[in-house]
Amino acid sequence: MQTFLDTFFSRSDLIQEAFLQHIYLSFIALAIGIGIALPLGIFVARYRKLAEPIIGVTAIFQTIPSLALFGFLVPLIGIGTMTALIALIIYALLPILRNTYTGITTIDESIIEAGRGMGMTTGQLLRQIEFPLALPFIMAGIRTATVLTVGIATLATFVGAGGLGDVIYRGLQSYNNALVLAGALPVAILAILFDLILKWIEKKATPKGLKTGR
Repeated sequence: MQTFLDTFFSRSDLIQEAFLQHIYLSFIALAIGIGIALPLGIFVARYRKLAEPIIGVTAIFQTIPSLALFGFLVPLIGIGTMTALIALIIYALLPILRNTYTGITTIDESIIEAGRGMGMTTGQLLRQIEFPLALPFIMAGIRTATVLTVGIATLATFVGAGGLGDVIYRGLQSYNNALVLAGALPVAILAILFDLILKWIEKKATPKGLKTGR
């Protein structure tokens, strides 16, 4: 334990810089992933014949080993932050897309018909009925994507994008377990912190009548 603390404080500048890079990579990738997958999930929920092929394509990308995907992108884009972000965005898509689609399509059709009977437009149905009822599913997908993104972002070091993977890799190269832990522990803390923030957002955004006391 003392060795870990000595290593952590002696390499604090390196760890702090890598931590900020990791937050940047994870946050940007997740934000863009939500911006793509959420509207796409709503779209395929409207046009369900397209759901299987579109979700299937994102699932195929999800099956590609993360290190291999980084490797495939390097010849096309080069090394650096952009390559890492594209790979992370790809991995963030499936949980958000699938959960958005599932959340909307599992809403009781009688509720939708009641809304239409009240004269609601498609947009009003989405904002006032479908989205609030599907929110627990959507947030579960976002939370899954967040943990996945934070973890895979450690591989960004292999394409020169920085992050806490730099610290872990340096520790592995020098057989320094304390340095490996000094890089891995902040990754775990960051994933937990993001998840707690999203849980708080979900709780605040969920209408009172739909809260389950979680």
